[in-house]
Amino acid sequence: RLSIGVQSFNNDKLKFLGRVHSGEEAINSIYEAKKVGFDNINIDLMYGLKGQTIKESKEDLMKAISLKPSHISFYQLTLEPNTLFSKFPPRLPSEEKIWNLGDKGAELLKMQGFTQYEVSAYSKIPSQHNINYWEFGDYLGIGAGAHGKITDMRSKSIFRTLKPKSPNDYLKKFQKNDENPSIKNIDNVVFEFMLNGLRLKEGININLFESRTGLSIELIRPQLEKAINLGLLIKKDSLIKPSEKGFNFLNDLQGVFL
Repeated sequence: RLSIGVQSFNNDKLKFLGRVHSGEEAINSIYEAKKVGFDNINIDLMYGLKGQTIKESKEDLMKAISLKPSHISFYQLTLEPNTLFSKFPPRLPSEEKIWNLGDKGAELLKMQGFTQYEVSAYSKIPSQHNINYWEFGDYLGIGAGAHGKITDMRSKSIFRTLKPKSPNDYLKKFQKNDENPSIKNIDNVVFEFMLNGLRLKEGININLFESRTGLSIELIRPQLEKAINLGLLIKKDSLIKPSEKGFNFLNDLQGVFL
């Protein structure tokens, strides 16, 4: 699957985001990708941008849909630490308006035949590697800036790797062959597992908790019951999934397991 970080087809919004491409160049990139043989394409789109209206957000989505991708990642702009936006926060829409932008966007995508299988992911065919991430699976990180995760069940540790972000630094380190993956003890693995798994709209099988963490489900029985009593979580047989309320207030649901 090829993922293209369009973010918006609106040139003013791209300028606000500091992007160097135009809406037309984004469209041409998608056409070129199809021309050379990619038939499984994801388009990244942001909402909650400075001055963005519901009409503008819907126009972005309709343009993306018209290009016939198999997958659309539609997610809210967040101000990350150590970024220009963190240092100089832009004036973004109110929380209520951002909620409406996301809600109307999700409604439009559903009407156009896209299924929401994860908080920010909509597809005709769900992404298998995305599901692997959310189900706490392992993966290799290859290339500059890549993350990786490998589980050692014998020592009950998770090996996290992070390659240097700069291509030059990556090549130097590779040539020296001095890669030392960081090792994370799984004391906090419960929260990390639930942080990922509860992003899936259809939830996760609780058997995965034991197979992926090596821990007993009994460790989180009190938290599961608390989340169910709060109306944030639904349990049916071996499946746990966010309720509609829990999906809408996912941070609160995830916080139960913190």
